[in-house]
Amino acid sequence: MPAKFIAKVAVPGPFLTPLDYLFPAGWNLTRGCRVEVNLRNRNIVGLVMDIDRQAECDPEKLKQIERQLDETAILSSQELQWLQWAADYYHEPIGEVIFTALPKRLRSGEAAQMQGQTVWRLSALGRELTEDELPKNAKAQKRVFNLLKCSAKGCNAHQLSDVSSSWRSVIKKFLDNDWVEAYQAPCMQNTPTEQSPRHELNSQQQKAVRSIIDAFGQFRALLLQGVTGSGKTEVYLGAIEAALQQGKQVLVLLPEIGLTPQMISRFEAYLGQSVAVMHSALNDSERHCAWDAIRCGTVSVLIGTRSAMFTPFKNLGLCIIDEEHDLSFKQQEGVRYSARDLLVRRAHQLGIPVVLGSATPALESLQNVHLGRYQYLQLSARAGKAVAPAIRLLDVRGEKVQEGVSAALKAEMFKHLQAGNQVLLFLNRRGFAPVLMCHDCGWQANCPSCDAHMTYHYISVERGGFLQCHHCGEQLPEPSVCPQCQSSELLKVGQGTERLQQAMEEWFPDKKVLRIDRDTTRLKGSLQEFTRQAESGEADILIGTQMLAKGHHFPKVTLVGVLDIDQGLFSCDFRASERMAQLLLQVSGRAGRAQSPGQVWIQTHHPTHPLLVTLIREGYSAFAEQALEERKLAKLPPFQYQIMVRAEAHDEIDVLNFLHSLKAGLEATQTTWSKDDSQWKGAVVFWGPVAAPMLRRQGRFRYQLLLQAPQRAQLHTLVTELLPHVYRSPLARKVRWSLDVDPAEMY
Repeated sequence: MPAKFIAKVAVPGPFLTPLDYLFPAGWNLTRGCRVEVNLRNRNIVGLVMDIDRQAECDPEKLKQIERQLDETAILSSQELQWLQWAADYYHEPIGEVIFTALPKRLRSGEAAQMQGQTVWRLSALGRELTEDELPKNAKAQKRVFNLLKCSAKGCNAHQLSDVSSSWRSVIKKFLDNDWVEAYQAPCMQNTPTEQSPRHELNSQQQKAVRSIIDAFGQFRALLLQGVTGSGKTEVYLGAIEAALQQGKQVLVLLPEIGLTPQMISRFEAYLGQSVAVMHSALNDSERHCAWDAIRCGTVSVLIGTRSAMFTPFKNLGLCIIDEEHDLSFKQQEGVRYSARDLLVRRAHQLGIPVVLGSATPALESLQNVHLGRYQYLQLSARAGKAVAPAIRLLDVRGEKVQEGVSAALKAEMFKHLQAGNQVLLFLNRRGFAPVLMCHDCGWQANCPSCDAHMTYHYISVERGGFLQCHHCGEQLPEPSVCPQCQSSELLKVGQGTERLQQAMEEWFPDKKVLRIDRDTTRLKGSLQEFTRQAESGEADILIGTQMLAKGHHFPKVTLVGVLDIDQGLFSCDFRASERMAQLLLQVSGRAGRAQSPGQVWIQTHHPTHPLLVTLIREGYSAFAEQALEERKLAKLPPFQYQIMVRAEAHDEIDVLNFLHSLKAGLEATQTTWSKDDSQWKGAVVFWGPVAAPMLRRQGRFRYQLLLQAPQRAQLHTLVTELLPHVYRSPLARKVRWSLDVDPAEMY
């Protein structure tokens, strides 16, 4: 037995393969353990991918592992194999993929097992206390006391912070008075909860649930297409309940953080047990706690956004991805993975079913149905007594539109509001006005770092407003005069949600207007509070961006007004019309979800556009078939496969030199292979390098090179062959570059 073994360790950085390190033979080191290693004179955390007796280089030149961090593997062999597949498919360094999959605390070297948490509960003396015995003006004390009174097992810091920001001083006072007691509890427990009444499933829902249950124990991808309001969540819950009865765990992915609170409450009430949550709004401890609870099997259901997909499960039996078409499932920075595609791959590897749900499935998913790869399930009608809303195209050509709202839509709003209903106005452009322009010389406020206009944001009459670039985030004060001609005639051109809100408050002074966009929901808990007000009917007019378009249930909304949808009809991105159709039907689905029938009025300057007419008259399925036929004729995805190479730098010449060099290498490799195999001749087509639609962003010039082929294998084989040379190229060190496999956006 040799004195030392060799561990192949994945570390963050531009290393396409793990690095070799020595460790003593007496160590109990296995695959999937974290270790501390020295790299370039600093200690970092790495993960052991394999144990070997052979090194890639002279063992005498290898460093020894500094420290073993885990006694047992934190990732199983199956999970490592899946992550290795992801690294190979997306052509990313294995260490970058591994550390994308781990919570921040584990990347920092902290213990994998989460420590317990402090919980406070009322003592015997505190349970005898009444609210009236507390000081009259002590509102924080009363809120904390009432929360503890309703929680037999007590409350943790996160729960207490939801009711009062000053909860720590309140708890200290209660401890001093012996009204509460503290104890240590696991960071997360599977606490039984009171189950809510069950709704009887209709025949289509029952059939869908049965199809999912029949797939247990085997890989099957099921595409569940259900119109908005058809009860897809009820289908998910029915399938999840069956999986839990078989002792399995379940993963549910959602597109937006804002959808998780209402989904959590609904799932816990239906299933009668706690669910774990994972998304970017949680702090590091909360994410680590959920990760550990699922890995250990303490909790059986995990709900989260795309990063939750990487969580290791003890016994995963079912995967669900809701709104599978949503762009947010595609990571746009770092490792540019598709959560939908990776989840399907994970389910395939584990031999379990995966459900992809949407009212407007991606064209790629529908094509997989046509090819027999996915099983198709349909919910064609709304659940209960609700009916689909009536959709009307409103021709605004030549009409004087006031604050973005036509006279006909304004009159219809009056009718619905007078009847006591809610109105939702959809405008996918936040801010007050997208352009600030000088009336005298035509100057426009442009971002100094990007090729884009700065959006004007209004604060108040006294304070005026400010300019902000929605691409790089830079802010500038509102100018009092034009910097070019010194004129004071500065016009705020265009429509944003802030301006629309101001107009609605002037038109309907007796109605409450609620604006929901990224600007109004920055504070923690604000989105939940706003959606609560919308769902309860406290607000009369709802104004919002695409944050309001999906997943929310507003029972009193009977009129939806879509103010500007035309930008989706004409775009440099070939997916723009698909996204327009999906967004349009999603926001339309907010109308008429209860007893009252709903209406959707869509303002457009192109009422005869073929795709728009097909969508409104024949529905999304007909639109999708027409769009797929166009894609096939144009040789675009899903009938071709693409990889986008993006590069940016402060020096424009460096970017072009890098991309031209890369293209030359790819073309030369393909030409060489063509001599031995004629199938390679022209198999991969190269488009570019060309400037990105926004050439300059954050002071960097951006260009892109598109690779396209009819077969994935040809595309990936060519890139794999050349990639090691790219990493070693001096040109690659001068630019910031990335590979985007199956790009979802052309920007």
